[in-house]
Amino acid sequence: MNVKIAVGTKNKAKLKAVETVVNRTLIEISSITGYDVDSGVSAQPFSDEETRLGAINRAKQTLQTSRADLAFGLEGGVKWIGKELYLCNWAALATKEHTYTAAGAQIPLPIEIVQSLIAGEELGPVMDRYTKEQDTRQHAGAIGVFTDGLIDRAQMFEPIVEMLVGQYRYWSKQ
Repeated sequence: MNVKIAVGTKNKAKLKAVETVVNRTLIEISSITGYDVDSGVSAQPFSDEETRLGAINRAKQTLQTSRADLAFGLEGGVKWIGKELYLCNWAALATKEHTYTAAGAQIPLPIEIVQSLIAGEELGPVMDRYTKEQDTRQHAGAIGVFTDGLIDRAQMFEPIVEMLVGQYRYWSKQ
């Protein structure tokens, strides 16, 4: 069976994460296509709950829009742990029968980034200004900057996508 896969984003890093994992873990992929869909949450999610909901909304909307067999939604956000603001990221995989979710890496953000986010800015533009680069979110992302390039945004999402594909494969056998 050829599997048609859709991803609820045009972001290069997120698409790369899905492509890398599904090409390695699923058999007979017919296509992987990115769709520009709304997350249905704030442009800058500020909790695990909001970030998770954004991923679920993207996956479900993409499934409806694309008529794919599998639809992924990936969402980056931030969350408070005590007095520190951490990166957080969630992903969802929607099928006609079920929606699977998983979360990933978390690291604290520097105070100058936190201040901009508290002031209402979105992390992507803040990181562009901080790095003096463009489209940071499409490549290294904040995770790449603050891990000194040891892990980029696509690599950050790959384990989460693996968890989703693993859940899908497990429950498909039941």
